[in-house]
Amino acid sequence: MDCPCTVDPVVFIVPESLRACAPDEAAAAAICPRCLTVASAPDSSSTEPDFSRISVAFPDGEGAIALALALGLLESLALNRSAIESALDAAERAGTDTLLVIDRLIDDPDVEPAIDLERRRDKLESLLY
Repeated sequence: MDCPCTVDPVVFIVPESLRACAPDEAAAAAICPRCLTVASAPDSSSTEPDFSRISVAFPDGEGAIALALALGLLESLALNRSAIESALDAAERAGTDTLLVIDRLIDDPDVEPAIDLERRRDKLESLLY
């Protein structure tokens, strides 16, 4: 994982339907609970990922996976717009209020995003909604 944090990442299996949104279209990915950097991971996780390590506001299940992948794509809204839309649609179909979760991540003192999440959130809302 290419982030300066010393926190163990949350590793998760990427469903086939979301592989196009994953780094390198990998079958597994990892998200850093502190900086929210997402990277491909070895497909070795047999346990259920604990997304609550990121924030109590973070969803679980497929909504969490889709949101994590979307967060990883926010580095470039212009280049990743289609994949971001797909990931956010999947998160919303799974019952996640994506903008509300992003707002709560912005307000969480334990989360220090590698990107300007507040600016990305505003751009995301204007571009996609």
